Amino acid sequence: MKCTNKRNLKAQGSPVFSRLKKILSRTAVICLLASLPAGALTGCGKEELPFAYNPDYEVSSYRVVNEVSSVVADSFADDLCVVIGDVGTENGAVDMSEATAAGLFDLNKNNVMYAKNVHERLQPASLTKIMTALVALKYGNPDDMITVTDEASITESGAVLCGLKPGDQLTLNQALHALLIHSANDAAAAIAVHIGGSIEGFAEMMNKEALAIGATNSHFVNPHGLTADNHYVTAYDLYLIFNEALKQDLINEIIHMTSYETVYMDKDGNSKSMSLKTTNQYLNGNFKAPEQVTIIGGKTGTTNAAGNCLILLSKDTSGNPYISVILRSKEKQILYTEMTELLNVIN
Repeated sequence: MKCTNKRNLKAQGSPVFSRLKKILSRTAVICLLASLPAGALTGCGKEELPFAYNPDYEVSSYRVVNEVSSVVADSFADDLCVVIGDVGTENGAVDMSEATAAGLFDLNKNNVMYAKNVHERLQPASLTKIMTALVALKYGNPDDMITVTDEASITESGAVLCGLKPGDQLTLNQALHALLIHSANDAAAAIAVHIGGSIEGFAEMMNKEALAIGATNSHFVNPHGLTADNHYVTAYDLYLIFNEALKQDLINEIIHMTSYETVYMDKDGNSKSMSLKTTNQYLNGNFKAPEQVTIIGGKTGTTNAAGNCLILLSKDTSGNPYISVILRSKEKQILYTEMTELLNVIN
């Protein structure tokens, strides 16, 4: 197609321009033509810019694709569970009265089996670390050698640590095990500085990745989930984040482990041992899942602001996968009791 500027396109009475005018203002047309991918509509090379994709918006890429070119575009959420409001069970068997938000998602059927306040912004506690692991593996390599910096010296009361000190050296693989099995906050900080150059730099990467996978109702300011202003997620966004993280084989492997032992080096080159146990009460045997459900793994999280939180990957007797999440349950015992009720919805 011959490259034609926008002014000539109108002057020539282009049928494309005429049809665009019916759904967009002239200003919107100009913005659209400037932001489409190279070769789109005009054939001119242009840099691609973000453009809303929503069938309900008066101006969006969905309407341009469908109304201008008469081509049905693939939905961004074509292979995802989508939910707007609450979804209950037929017999009302799930008692989620002690939790603020919860969801159960069938990954094979892309079906929301239960939803309560899944779009409410809440503190995620250590469920944050799922995004930390996802970003770390996207931009790093498991064999990367991390040198621990002062940012890993976390002094907050009650914060879970694995004992890292400034100058210690360990691989990203080792740090990810400490992060996801033991929920070590010092490991989270060490990973963040290694990958992002700083806590703030890594948080920016987390937010960029969240937007890329559709988790647009979340915002991160740190890699560990210790309480901070403007650090929040939703139960639905956590489903999106966990679903994306499960595409990483190493994350699938780690979340299933009940314990981990390794050796790393201190600043003087001396060996230091690390022995960790899972914080997941299903995996360590303190709580029992329903008979028809196998817990593959997940992530726990607890702070005063976030309450007790849990996200899980489970499978039914046929091997079909499910993601379940509960945010801000009042007590750990209640959290696991409610999660067991939620998992009972799986047939």
